[in-house]
Amino acid sequence: MTRLDSIDIRLLELLQRDAQTTAQTLSEVLHLSPSQVGRRRQRLEMEGYIIGTACKASAKRLGLTVQAFVQIQTVAHAAETHSAIEQLIGSQPEITAAWTLTGDADYLLRVYCADLSALNHLIQNVLLPHPSIGRVQSQVVMDQLKTDAPLPVFG
Repeated sequence: MTRLDSIDIRLLELLQRDAQTTAQTLSEVLHLSPSQVGRRRQRLEMEGYIIGTACKASAKRLGLTVQAFVQIQTVAHAAETHSAIEQLIGSQPEITAAWTLTGDADYLLRVYCADLSALNHLIQNVLLPHPSIGRVQSQVVMDQLKTDAPLPVFG
C-alpha cells in the first residue's frame, strides 16, 4: 500500500464529509485536474482506504424518534452463544450498529425505534426472551451532540 500524502489525506477528509462531491469540485479544492482526482480516488478505493459510499437518511424524517444504546450480557461465553447473538442482531432492522466489548457488557447495540413503545417491544419481546441473553440494559439518547463524524486521517 502507498503511504498517504497530504493530498490523499485532504481528499479522504472531503469525501468523508460528502461522498457525492464531484471530481470537478474536488479538483478545484485540491488544485488537481478532475482526472488526477479520479485516479487518486480509485487508488484509495483499490487500496482499501475507501470501503464504500453511503447515504445518510434522516431518522427524524423516517419517524424514528427514539435512539438508544442497549448493552447485552450473554448467559455464557461460548461460540454457539455468540453466533446466536450475531444472528439475532442481523435479523433486527432497528439495530443499526453493534459492537463487542470488554467489561460488564458483552455487546453494545445502537437502535432506532419509532417510539418508546417500539423500544420496549424490542427489549421485552425480542432481546430478553432470547436464550443466549442474560441481561439487557438500555440508555435512551436525549440529544445527540455530535453526529457520526468523519474519521481522523493521518499521513
